[in-house]
Amino acid sequence: MRRPGQTSIQEKSKDFKGSMIRLLNNLKPWKIIIIASLTLALISAILSLIAPNKLSDFTDYISNGLVPKTEKIVEISQKIEQNIEKSNIEKKLESIISNNNLSNEEKIQTIEVMKKMNNSKDKEESIALMSLLPDKVLSYLINDIEIDGVTITAKDQVAVLKLLSEKENIKDKNEVLSLIDKLPPKVYNLVKPEINMEKIKSLAIFMAIIYILSALFNYIQSFSLSTVSNRFANKLRDEISKKINKLPLKYFDTHENGDILSRVTNDVDTVAQNLNNSLATLVTSITLFLGSMLMMFITNWLMAITAVLSTLVGFILMFIILGKSQKYFNQKQEELGNINGYIEEMYSGHNVVKAYNGTKETFAKFEQLNNKLYIANKKSQFLSGMMHPIMGFVGNFGYVMVCIVGALLVINDVISFGVIVAFMIYIRLFTNPLSQIAQAMSSLQSTAAASERVFEFLDEKEMPDESNITKKLKSTKVKGEIEFKNVKFGYEPGRNIIKDFSVKVEPGQKIAIVGPTGAGKTTLVNLLMKFYDINNGEIIIDGISTKELSRENIHSLFIMVLQDTWLFEGSIRDNVKFNKENVSDREIWEVLRVVGVDHFVKTLPGDLDYKLGDNDTVSQGQKQLLTIARGMIEDAPFLILDEATSNVDTRTEELVQKAMDKLTQGRTSFIIAHRLSTIKNADLILVMKDGNIIEQGNHNELMARNGFYTELYNSQFEL
Repeated sequence: MRRPGQTSIQEKSKDFKGSMIRLLNNLKPWKIIIIASLTLALISAILSLIAPNKLSDFTDYISNGLVPKTEKIVEISQKIEQNIEKSNIEKKLESIISNNNLSNEEKIQTIEVMKKMNNSKDKEESIALMSLLPDKVLSYLINDIEIDGVTITAKDQVAVLKLLSEKENIKDKNEVLSLIDKLPPKVYNLVKPEINMEKIKSLAIFMAIIYILSALFNYIQSFSLSTVSNRFANKLRDEISKKINKLPLKYFDTHENGDILSRVTNDVDTVAQNLNNSLATLVTSITLFLGSMLMMFITNWLMAITAVLSTLVGFILMFIILGKSQKYFNQKQEELGNINGYIEEMYSGHNVVKAYNGTKETFAKFEQLNNKLYIANKKSQFLSGMMHPIMGFVGNFGYVMVCIVGALLVINDVISFGVIVAFMIYIRLFTNPLSQIAQAMSSLQSTAAASERVFEFLDEKEMPDESNITKKLKSTKVKGEIEFKNVKFGYEPGRNIIKDFSVKVEPGQKIAIVGPTGAGKTTLVNLLMKFYDINNGEIIIDGISTKELSRENIHSLFIMVLQDTWLFEGSIRDNVKFNKENVSDREIWEVLRVVGVDHFVKTLPGDLDYKLGDNDTVSQGQKQLLTIARGMIEDAPFLILDEATSNVDTRTEELVQKAMDKLTQGRTSFIIAHRLSTIKNADLILVMKDGNIIEQGNHNELMARNGFYTELYNSQFEL
């Protein structure tokens, strides 16, 4: 829920391009770091794209090492067949009977086999019959062969051919698996499953290096951008802090405090956080999106098309939902603003609601607004809640389609199993960046809007430069004489509030300024303090025009006690000696005694060290007495009291009045008051109406004239 006074940053920038250009120009001091960080983000993304292909090779080496070497079996069978053809078995058989090395039994067995082979026309049957020949006969008929340093005897050659003749397709891995254990040991050692550990090790090391470098580069760029964004935010806050002190009071009168605070805090934080997150995310996501698509098409165009089309369906659904949900999000923000405003209004006027028995109507109105917010929130959350399942569906659907198409291609020996593994990773690298790009672009819009508001603040017109002012009044040497000469002033051009004001105030006088609301009383004080520059005329302090004095010098000459008591969160000691150094506790206690608030401070735990806060039970009158004590510590020659007793009760007013009388002693004082009973003892009363002084004199003189002052005074005592 947004706090009152807090502005929303979700609005779009008025000039996105211009705001981003200015933002980048302000980031020039860190240009090298930013470029290096983005380069590292790019390299990290490229390394992430290389890894799947290496993982594919890694997978293929492992999977191939788990099955027999079908290619080797084909090679062995071909060499054996060629060897048997070259051995001239038929000619050798004719002369083998006369071999004296054979026993009678071996000769009889050989003759029987020869007869059967002569009658056989089937190659497979001939091989089967050949295996029945005695080993001595086979060694005479068939020469030994050597494959990969292993000698295969005639007997083993015939055994291999016999086994292979029983299979339809020796290139099929399933066919090979069924006969591998029956192969002769020497042949088995040549074709048995074997993982190339050297290759596996080198690929594992390579992939580990890639992933470690990718993570390292990603960490360095994140740390660098985080450092840059924090330093940039620090720079903006410094500029804003300096800017605040250079802005005229008019700016703060025409802008809400919540809006100004939001620019200083929320907008600067938004710029810093989004710069930290969005720039690298945008570079990485675009690289991964385009790179993964390119790598998929390079690896296998058919599976690439399958992956792109399967994910495209999901993204079309996502954008349709986004389009429908946007209006509900806008409605939700609008209704949220309505209910927040209503709650703030009702809590501010809680006593009035209770006093006029408006609780029932208030609850009914709240229920109506709450129900509208509930409906808008439910619809927006329902539609946005569908995004995560849809993204999950997109990813899973892509995985399924890749697996189906990949399986068909593996069966047909178009690709290897490792390609499917690589595509599973590429799909994730392809789908995730799209949502990240959308999020990064949205963040950049927020960044542009926030930076625009910050730069608007920094571009505001400043107060005139006073570096050329050399004259200065020292508070210890000021006599206390002030003169207004034909002063004219208006907050807006052509509309004067102070039309032609002239008066001379002698040192030590107590001047009261009275008049109806809007007569120009507070405006007069603002001009005296040089919060605003006068349009015409002059204000002279001890013979020197305020135009020749700096604002800081003028402010040091005045004590101000305002209607709204301002005590910051801190100890009573810090509040009383605010912005004044070398003040002892003895001096503070003396001032508190003079004001009449020392007994109250002593009752607090820690007395001067007691911490004031928002929830303190310190009364309004006690706060006002503490601000008067602050003024006494300041010890300036001029005093301004602006409605200082308007927020206290009659009893407290008497205490405050006594404290103010002590504060005015020896000072030229200007008192703005609505309660005319408090300024009866003023040396001079200025009666203002429509920006002019229409009457002036002391209380008795003005009452004797029976004019506008008398009318104001009597009106406060009428029943």
